[in-house]
This record gives sequence, C-alpha cells and structure tokens, in this order.
Amino acid sequence: MNGLMARRVSAFFGFSAVALGAFGAHGLKSLLADLGTAANWQTAVLYHLVHAIALWAIAAREPFLRSAWWAFVIGVTVFSGSLYILSVTGARWLGAITPIGGVSLLVGWVLLAMERRRS
Repeated sequence: MNGLMARRVSAFFGFSAVALGAFGAHGLKSLLADLGTAANWQTAVLYHLVHAIALWAIAAREPFLRSAWWAFVIGVTVFSGSLYILSVTGARWLGAITPIGGVSLLVGWVLLAMERRRS
C-alpha cells in the first residue's frame, strides 16, 4: 500500500470513528443504556479516534512506516470492533478477543518508538 492510499484509509478510520461516536450517543443511546454497555462503546470510540489520527500521521510521513500503520489498523479493527459488537449485542465472550487488538495497538507504538530514521 502506498502513502496516498494509506492516508485515504486513515481518513476513513477517522470519519468512521466520529460517525460511530455520534451514532452511539444518539441512535443507540437507549440500547446501550439498557445493556449497560455505554462505557464500552465510548472506550471503543476513543481508541478508534486516537489511533485514526496516529494512522494518518504515520501515512503522511516519509518514510511511511508500514509495520506500525498495519499494527494500528489491525488493533483498531479488533479492539474497537470487538467492543462495538459487544456493546450492541451484550455478547460478553467478545471481551476475550479485545485484548488481542490491544496488543496490536501496543505493538504499533513499540514499532514507532524503535523506528530508525533514514538519512
């Protein structure tokens, strides 16, 4: 994947984070309250949005650090995705999958910390 496509995908992640945040706050408010999962939804949105910004920043840089970018893509998809689904279904077993996404997010940050600048 080239930097331009990665920036577009990153922008989509940002767009979807804002859209899902608004949808949870308005369209799903009563469902999330009934299931007691509003906090899970908010956590999913927070991590989704923060990492969407990180995705875009990584994609905008030269050199484009693909490994960290992909770790964040996988992390957001698994971490936030599992929390979104758990929040609307009440399927608590998804909580066992969420940490896999969290580890992927941590790996992304470690890869950024270990990056060596090319001169």
